[in-house]
Amino acid sequence: MLYYSNAGENVSLSSEDLREGLFEALAALGQREKVLAIPPDITRFYSRAGELTRYAHQYYDDRMTDILPALGTHFAMSAAEIKRMFGDVPLDLFRVHNWREDLATLGEVPADFVKEVSKGKVDFAWPAQVNRLLVDGGFDLILSIGQVVPHEVVGMANHNKNIFIGTGGAEGINKSHFLGAAYGMENMMGRADTPVRRVLNYASDHFARDLPIVYALTVVEATEDGQAVRGLFVGDDAECFELAAKLSLKVNFQMLDEPLDKVVVYLEPGEFKSTWLGNKSVYRTRMAMADDGELIVLAPGLKEFGEDPEIDRLIRKYGYVGTEKVLDLVDKNDDLKNNLSAAAHLIHGSSEGRFNITYCPGHLSEEEIESVNFQYADLNEMLKIYDPAKLKDGFNTVDGEDVFYISNPAMGLWSWKDRFVLR
Repeated sequence: MLYYSNAGENVSLSSEDLREGLFEALAALGQREKVLAIPPDITRFYSRAGELTRYAHQYYDDRMTDILPALGTHFAMSAAEIKRMFGDVPLDLFRVHNWREDLATLGEVPADFVKEVSKGKVDFAWPAQVNRLLVDGGFDLILSIGQVVPHEVVGMANHNKNIFIGTGGAEGINKSHFLGAAYGMENMMGRADTPVRRVLNYASDHFARDLPIVYALTVVEATEDGQAVRGLFVGDDAECFELAAKLSLKVNFQMLDEPLDKVVVYLEPGEFKSTWLGNKSVYRTRMAMADDGELIVLAPGLKEFGEDPEIDRLIRKYGYVGTEKVLDLVDKNDDLKNNLSAAAHLIHGSSEGRFNITYCPGHLSEEEIESVNFQYADLNEMLKIYDPAKLKDGFNTVDGEDVFYISNPAMGLWSWKDRFVLR
């Protein structure tokens, strides 16, 4: 059921609009006595999910007993990050998801279904895993909050991804990431109907019907002066996601007439500290890049490769070497075979030799960057040439050269029109 919808390409929802819209939806739900909120973490700061979580806490007060950020494989949020994103929401309400231990398995999506939706790319069953708090907490409302935006693993982010990946377990996360990578990012990104989404929907329909989940979804567009909230959708089924995905495709996806020879992407240091996250600069631009083009990534906060120590080790060990090589490495190495999300990430982060990727890190050495098969450039030198304070999103001319600048790759998707066919 759709409890609330206010959206449009030219809509710009204020904070008061968000508060009133959420309150209207929560009132329509009826009385709830014990509420769990599941927002994203600091890596989705601009989703406005922190603000919506704060409004939900205002509405329910002490009936909101727990907040579980959907960390997936990410680091736990610091107290400073929680305050920045969620404001005055009490710190003692926040729980930390451990993707390797804090798990309940609701059921298993059959291997033949996964094989069918992947068109034979993979052949394994998929466990529907969630944090055990969702099952054992005695909640009469689980409020899943987040932003729908193009995504490299699932096609369009959020909805039940927030549940089964954001609060999921190692096996489920590993296999879902690998499924998406094997099927091909170019076949996934910007699409609401993908093999990974079909697996998640199967899990929702067959195993999670008893969980009182309601979704509050935003669509946010990057604008010249910041961001504009183009939509708020609240519902307990797929309709709210489908509506949000259609809007996101219109406002978060830039279709280009020609491929881009040079792209410069800035990674905000408070949000992007690893290539696990920072490679959104690669994922979201790969369909726009010209053959033999150059992607320059300005990454002042970059200090590691993985958000998880084991994944960081695997990235350092194998590097971003492309699909064919990674699939061969998975076949021959148990450590990679047992961490398929890392294997998927190594596929995602490679240009497949088609264009060049130059990282300009704040805290990693030239040797470290080059060891994972990226090119290196000095951050300070590159900032003198490509100054984020002087560049505007989109086309710029720098020293007589055409440069396409992106201030936040997490906010959208870019493609040359001949590389994207909406099915």
